[in-house]
Amino acid sequence: MLSRRNVTVAVAVGVGVAWVVAITVLIANQPDPGAPSPVALRDSLRGALVARDSGELEELLDYPGSGASDFADDYVAVLGEEDVRDIAVQLVPDDHAPTRAVVSGVTHGSRFTYSLAVTREEGRWTVAFTPPLP
Repeated sequence: MLSRRNVTVAVAVGVGVAWVVAITVLIANQPDPGAPSPVALRDSLRGALVARDSGELEELLDYPGSGASDFADDYVAVLGEEDVRDIAVQLVPDDHAPTRAVVSGVTHGSRFTYSLAVTREEGRWTVAFTPPLP
């Protein structure tokens, strides 16, 4: 006959194993970062910047390590602080095979423009906040 202690240990081990399996399944089913096409990348990037949505921006970043979430949070906070508006995103040289995403907008009455490198890995399109290669 099993003692109360053995049953408690068996239940604790079972819960631990179930927790590890659940986390593994969640991670395995997490979509890869990026967008499925360049046009979806352009539209999602513009949407994330306009809405100040750091979660959506994070999903589009080609960011080294695990700091994409913090970077996205900080980036959208600055957009709000600087009262950025009229944001547009254009893919260059074209919408089908881009190498850069050109972001433009207005802040404090002046226009701004900057380029982001566009990357493609395993069929997913992302942007990198690093200078794009020509």
